[in-house]
This record gives sequence, structure tokens and C-alpha cells, in this order.
Amino acid sequence: MNKTDLTNKIAAGAGLSKVDAKKALDAAIEAVSAALKEGDKVSILGFGTFSTSVRPAHEGKNPRTGAAIKIAEKTVVKFKAGSDLDNMLN
Repeated sequence: MNKTDLTNKIAAGAGLSKVDAKKALDAAIEAVSAALKEGDKVSILGFGTFSTSVRPAHEGKNPRTGAAIKIAEKTVVKFKAGSDLDNMLN
């Protein structure tokens, strides 16, 4: 499913126009992104929790040459599925 498909499902499920559903989805994504940039967790009851974690700098290998390379520290997004979502899938 891509963003357009999700927008269409939101529009159908909430009785919104596709334009309004796209605006709502964009606003939700922006709100989650802004919270994560500030270092906050975003918990959606029954769906899951978005958080950030720092991946420390480390050494890796160039797969083509096998040469050692330094990989810089990086902040990554993590998602932990909520119990309702887990139960829905299993």
C-alpha cells in the first residue's frame, strides 16, 4: 500500500473527500515527524509507539572492496507495534 492507497482508504473510512483525507494524513505525518525531531515518543493507543534511538559510530566494510570504512553516528526511527495491532495480525 502506498500513500495514495492509504489516503483513499482514509477518505472512504472517515467519509471525507480525498483532498481532505490527504491533508489529514499529511498533518499527522508532519506532527509525528516534528515530535520525533524534538526527541519525543509518539504513542498511538492500540497501534504502536514511534521513538528515536542513536546508533553509535562504528566501523563497517565496503562490500565491493572489503576495505574498512567509518560509519558515522546516526539517529534512527523505531516503531514498536501495539498489542491491538499485534493481535490483529496473529
